[in-house]
Amino acid sequence: MQIGEVMTRDPVSAPGHATLAAVAGLMRDRNVGSVVIVDDGRPVALITDRDVALVLGADGANRSDEVGPHANRPLVTGEAGMDLEEAAALMVQHRIRRLPITDGDRLAGIVTLDDLAVRTGDASLAQQMTSDVTRAVVPGFFFHQRGG
Repeated sequence: MQIGEVMTRDPVSAPGHATLAAVAGLMRDRNVGSVVIVDDGRPVALITDRDVALVLGADGANRSDEVGPHANRPLVTGEAGMDLEEAAALMVQHRIRRLPITDGDRLAGIVTLDDLAVRTGDASLAQQMTSDVTRAVVPGFFFHQRGG
């Protein structure tokens, strides 16, 4: 199965000069947790709802600040024609839960760990990927042997 078969087409995107308020509004209105930042249709960065909350709440950014400087870079992307397993391995390797998908240099879609669970119907694959990504991101002391 190719990732293009399970990705969400037409992901929510915004230019880097969009404001944090505008991007937060897109997330609310479109009910998504991330926005792909594009430059002339090419994906260049990604910002999540958590990123926006931390930038505005903890870092003291203004709602009118441009989103570009606060977005995550470098951006890891996949190609629409890649196999599901290859995309999953890429996500685990880079410790990411969201993978923008390109067709050439243009944004074509996005796939998340949740998408893989729901759309493939392979609960064990999704569970293993979620575990692998979580173990890669979370400090090891959360996974030490307990009790005894």
